[in-house]
Amino acid sequence: MSEGGDAVFERWSRRRLAQVERALEIWVRADAPAGLGEAMRYAVLGGGKRLRPLLVLAASEAVGGNAHAAMRAACAVELVHAYSLVHDDLPCMDNDVLRRGLPTVHVRFGQAQALLAGDALQALAFELLTPANNHVPPAMQARLCRLLARAAGASGMAGGQAIDLQSVGRRLDEAALRDMHQRKTGVLLQTSVALGATCAPNPLLEAPAQALRGYGAAVGLAYQVVDDILDVTGDSELLGKTAGKDMANGKPTYVSLLGLHGARAYADALLAQAQAALAEAAPMDVSLLEALARRLVQRAR
Repeated sequence: MSEGGDAVFERWSRRRLAQVERALEIWVRADAPAGLGEAMRYAVLGGGKRLRPLLVLAASEAVGGNAHAAMRAACAVELVHAYSLVHDDLPCMDNDVLRRGLPTVHVRFGQAQALLAGDALQALAFELLTPANNHVPPAMQARLCRLLARAAGASGMAGGQAIDLQSVGRRLDEAALRDMHQRKTGVLLQTSVALGATCAPNPLLEAPAQALRGYGAAVGLAYQVVDDILDVTGDSELLGKTAGKDMANGKPTYVSLLGLHGARAYADALLAQAQAALAEAAPMDVSLLEALARRLVQRAR
């Protein structure tokens, strides 16, 4: 993307992020009983890069998708992401005390309330995907729900977290590490692209559909590789979470497997894969997706 294209992306990103924040403010209500709504809002509205919603919206715009469905899908995937962070941070999982520069939900509200907040956020995600009005066709609702459910379940995030917990102190080979990260982190980013594509008014032809799948797989894994790099090179204040924790806890990472230089080279190779996949998506305008891939790999937090 050219310098002028970067400016276009920045304007688009600011506009869409503001729309996502407004929607989340409305849909994550504060009136859930016994303080549950406060914990849910704390988990979701406390900042974050919102990369997953942006991927949904960029993919939807590339395919001329249903804007109502895309915004609901963008917020739904962010709710599932937020719920996963709440649960992953619990003492029985990763036992983290800092997230987005703030105390984690269980530190702020207690473990039981954190568990319930995560449960409620996951349920709300699917409620958003199934509105009672006619803005999202029933068949599209079903496809969106299926995609997100598979990403969150045993074949996706939950399975990846199970592998992660089992792998502490063990050395995984590259194939096993890739499988874990594709499930735990990559699948939700890849699914974000698929959710946006599913908002198309008509099914995509196989070539552009395959191009978007390849792009989603590459950026999903690239995100985790960069995350592993930042765990070593970043500081807690900038990252908004505890730096160096994975290495200290003996978790297998791409840095521990490939070294810092090798991990950086792999992230660059995955970015090139994502860009090559998008080159096969013609005649769609995929400039927003290309810009997102570069931001994802070149980020500092």
